[in-house]
Amino acid sequence: MAKKPPPPDEAHAPGEDDDAALFRAAIGPVRELPPVEARPARPRPRPGTRMAELGDADARDEFLRLLDEAPVEAGDTLRHRRDQVSARVLKRLAQGEYAVQDEIDLHHATAAAAATLLRRFLRDARDAGARCVRVIHGKGLNSEGVPVLKNLCDRLLRQRADVLAFHSAPPAQGGTGAVLVLLRSR
Repeated sequence: MAKKPPPPDEAHAPGEDDDAALFRAAIGPVRELPPVEARPARPRPRPGTRMAELGDADARDEFLRLLDEAPVEAGDTLRHRRDQVSARVLKRLAQGEYAVQDEIDLHHATAAAAATLLRRFLRDARDAGARCVRVIHGKGLNSEGVPVLKNLCDRLLRQRADVLAFHSAPPAQGGTGAVLVLLRSR
């Protein structure tokens, strides 16, 4: 189909070149191309786990930050609480006022095995509805240098979102060789 050039624009004064008209005159008749089917839409990307990745990244950063801190010594008291936990709750935990519903003894475990056992124990205890558990890590008197299991427990418990607070047990429940852990409810 040949299109006729449009009539000259009345806004132009006679003698002015109309670029569009000149272009159409120069290329001559044109034919319309058949319509092209639209490309199929790209598949939407799978939803990511951005928040989980951020949580893992934050936990990793916290862990690395804790590695830079001075390690816990054999006689040191472990204590930590989340912002939403009052100081009064931590004090009651330190005095052993919460009933211990389950416990694990990590004595003589390697660091890797202890980490796996502790993670599994905390998950199972929380799933069972336990609110307060005791982790026996020992005082580290047989460790060379710093108490390995005690430091591992300190760092691992600080990372976990399901741990609200923890404190070294009172002397009758293991003293600085054990830690009482307050867990978030399911």
